[in-house]
Amino acid sequence: MKKVERINTIMRYINNRSHFTISEIMQEFNISRSTAIRDIREIEAMGMPLVAEVGRDGGYFVMNNSVLPTVRFTDNEIKALFIAFMATRNQQLPYLKSRQSLAEKLLGLISETQQDDLVLLNQILLFEGTNPHNPDLLELSDLPHPMLEKLIQILLLDRYLLITIKEGKVIKSYPIYLLHLYQEKGLWLIEGFNLKEEKRQIFSVDNLTDVQPYPTEKRVSKKKILEKLRKHEEVINLVVELGPKAIAQFKKYHPLKVSISYTDPYQTTAILKTFINVNHSEELTEITNWLLFLGEDIKIREVPEEVLEGLQERVFLFCT
Repeated sequence: MKKVERINTIMRYINNRSHFTISEIMQEFNISRSTAIRDIREIEAMGMPLVAEVGRDGGYFVMNNSVLPTVRFTDNEIKALFIAFMATRNQQLPYLKSRQSLAEKLLGLISETQQDDLVLLNQILLFEGTNPHNPDLLELSDLPHPMLEKLIQILLLDRYLLITIKEGKVIKSYPIYLLHLYQEKGLWLIEGFNLKEEKRQIFSVDNLTDVQPYPTEKRVSKKKILEKLRKHEEVINLVVELGPKAIAQFKKYHPLKVSISYTDPYQTTAILKTFINVNHSEELTEITNWLLFLGEDIKIREVPEEVLEGLQERVFLFCT
């Protein structure tokens, strides 16, 4: 990032916070302490009223936290925003119907030359899942589950939830503390701590029929929840070494909770360590298929018997 661009970005960063430290600036912008101090001094010289706090953990705050002018976008920033819109408009994301009004407001902020660039990009760029004959068309398969937006609205206010799930013909309610809401293989999933059974659980948003805040008097503190999660931390039972071809496959797709650690500076070898719940049939099948997807450029150092049996069975069927 060029110095002028970095200083402008730091000014925005500062103005959006009531307090900041030099260490935070160093970490956020990946710069040295001396560079961070020089940048802060230049920002002060421009007239931004920063007040320094004395002490070991001291920092700065802005006297008037609204001193910057109206936002202006660079050409590259405009293109980045627009292409991000295009790439995600048919991806079952929430608030898709708000994209049109957002795009119109964005167009109103930019110059005619920038508008012409976006029109051209809209004509020549196509992304996976887009209807080439009508790129702006939102089909039913593009829209997320109708409960997703309601879930997000509630969890922004409160992560203690009472969710109602349809399991076949049975409807059940679960009190949870929401840990994560994520999308994997086109499905939106809720990862939550079950407050009654005191364990981590995964629920599909597609099966969600209702969501409400959980009554305050029945809640467990977040601190106790995290303590229980640490106590029940799963033990690693799958260890795999990956070569360059397997790493390339890993980058194409991997289960959300699985990550790798590179073992050489050129990122041509890596190691994967994770826990597989062998009592969960869907997870067992998925991890078996995925290990085969990684290809021959892997060395399995540790694996549950159930996964090994599944791999041997699949390889035998393939060979016959």
